[in-house]
Amino acid sequence: MTETAVFTPCLKPIDKAGLEALVERGNADPKAVRTVKCRTLAEGKFRHLNFIRNLPAHVVDEPQALLGDDTAPNPSEAALAALGSCLAVGIHANAVAQDIAIRKLELELEADINITSVWGTGDTSPKPVGFDAVRVVVHLDADAPAEKLDKLIAHATAWSPVANTFAKPVALSVGRAT
Repeated sequence: MTETAVFTPCLKPIDKAGLEALVERGNADPKAVRTVKCRTLAEGKFRHLNFIRNLPAHVVDEPQALLGDDTAPNPSEAALAALGSCLAVGIHANAVAQDIAIRKLELELEADINITSVWGTGDTSPKPVGFDAVRVVVHLDADAPAEKLDKLIAHATAWSPVANTFAKPVALSVGRAT
C-alpha cells in the first residue's frame, strides 16, 4: 500500500489570482511610479511616532545605551526589519508565482555600524556613516530543489525595492519647511 503525503503549508497563502492581476497592472504601465509617505512625530527623548497610511503609529526609539527608553526598535533596526520584510514578501510572492509551496520562511539579518559619531555630535573624523555590511540568512523550507530555492532568493533580492535602496545610491533631499 502506498501512502500519499498530505501537504499543508504553514504560511497563510497569497491569492495567486490577485498576484497575477497585480502583475498585469504592472505590465500595462511598466513606468508607473508610486510615492509612499510617512509622517514622523518626535514625542521626546529619542522616541518617535511614524504615521503611514491609516495605520496605528509605528514607534521607533533608541535603546537605553543610546539614551533612549528602549520601547521600540531603533532606526537602524527598523531599516533591517524593512529589508527583511521586503525580502520575505518577494520570496513568498515569487514562490507562489512558481507554484512552490513554503512551509517555513524566516530571515536573520545583522548589520555592522560605527556609532562613535553619535549622530554627528561626537567623533566626526572621516569614517563610513551607516551600515558597513548587512548579512541576511534565509531559512526556507519549501517543496523545491535547493538550486531552485537559491535562484528564488536571488531573484527576490534583485527585485526587492528595499534591498535596492540599500545597494544603490538614492537621491536624498532633506530641508526645513518654510
